[in-house]
Amino acid sequence: MKTEDYAVAVGHGVDPARWQEEFEVLMGRIAGRFARVEPRRRLRAFVQGLLSELPRKNCWSIAEWAGEPSPDGMQHLLGRARWDADRVRDDVREYVLEHLHDEDAVLVVDETGDVKKGTHTVAVQRQYTGTAGRIENAQVAVYLVYAGLHGHAAVDRELYIPRSWTCDPDRCRAAGLGEDTVFATKPELAARMIGRFLDAGHRVGWVAGDEVYGGNPKLRSTLEERKVGYVLAVACSAEVTTGAGKFRADALAAKVPKRAWQKLSAGVGAKGHRFYDWAVIDLAEPRPGSHRLLIRRNRTTGEHAYYRCFSPAPVPLATLVRVAGSRWRVEETFQAGKGLAGLDEHQLRRFTSWSRWVTLAMLAHAFLAVVRADEHTRHPAPDGLIPLTCNEIQRLFTMLVAHHVHDVAHRLSWSAWRRRHQARARASHYRRQAANQT
Repeated sequence: MKTEDYAVAVGHGVDPARWQEEFEVLMGRIAGRFARVEPRRRLRAFVQGLLSELPRKNCWSIAEWAGEPSPDGMQHLLGRARWDADRVRDDVREYVLEHLHDEDAVLVVDETGDVKKGTHTVAVQRQYTGTAGRIENAQVAVYLVYAGLHGHAAVDRELYIPRSWTCDPDRCRAAGLGEDTVFATKPELAARMIGRFLDAGHRVGWVAGDEVYGGNPKLRSTLEERKVGYVLAVACSAEVTTGAGKFRADALAAKVPKRAWQKLSAGVGAKGHRFYDWAVIDLAEPRPGSHRLLIRRNRTTGEHAYYRCFSPAPVPLATLVRVAGSRWRVEETFQAGKGLAGLDEHQLRRFTSWSRWVTLAMLAHAFLAVVRADEHTRHPAPDGLIPLTCNEIQRLFTMLVAHHVHDVAHRLSWSAWRRRHQARARASHYRRQAANQT
């Protein structure tokens, strides 16, 4: 981009030069994870490709967008090049904490699924996924999201490996999993990630999650032992103990007097504050700390939601409501990670490639979240404009900083490469079909 073009952009309150500098600093931050210069250069192009506005992001489309003659280099980066995705994941966490740190931040745990075809993709099986809203052939991963006042981004990930895989060592080996891979529940994966976060020297006051995590006593005990507060959703049938005895959560909600309900906002959404009626009941637990049941009532439908809450010391109802509302940040993170950084668009079968793809997608989204936070601090939006969003930053970054223009020869060469690859694939399918029929 030319200097005078930057000047025009700056006149509109946008400084692409600073975005480019931030991107280069981020690339330099993880460059040491790669021993050779070739994968470092390819990494930069790959992340820019994830941030691009390609309608579909995979090794083929990103390689063509980056100007490479074939997808071989991008596939090598994800599958065979020597680098540790877990160390880059740690770099992402430190990057997010450095720029989005907030004393009142919340760690949110949740899973998301990617619908897949076939049976060979690592960890795939027919299972429920909220992405589709039903049971589908899917791959599910649990993510840990750091949500604070300045922004939110995923800082860790764990692939959920179903029992149908862990009891089949040969299948695990074929997908790049160790033969000693053992089954872990989603709450166990969440505890593993939270433990990594805390063991890295970071502190957080609260963890939030849905019923999958709130209904797990072991996860709750783990958080209590580490003196981390939580607001975790539970089912209406969850049993809790009060001074008057043991009750179902919905039975307690029916006993709450009208004067005990308070109208409070669970945070600001796209259409304004999310107001609900809230009530809280103290629980009788033998363990130290403040244990409570939080009840949310929809002001229109009357529908109830329930949360098991713990804090080392008693806190106001408004604090519990704020933490409960933070859980929606994980949905926004998934939406942005998938829509802007290709988090769910990988077409990869092996575990190493999966972990590398999602880690780099987390990195790409973290970059957008950090730029957004920086822009909101440096350049408050003028009257008549909303503050810059991650969507708008991605669009401007692609157009003003990372735009690639390729000649006709490059486009035609890729067309020939695709047709040649497809011809080989078709011939292979025909040979296999003929062999099966003999």
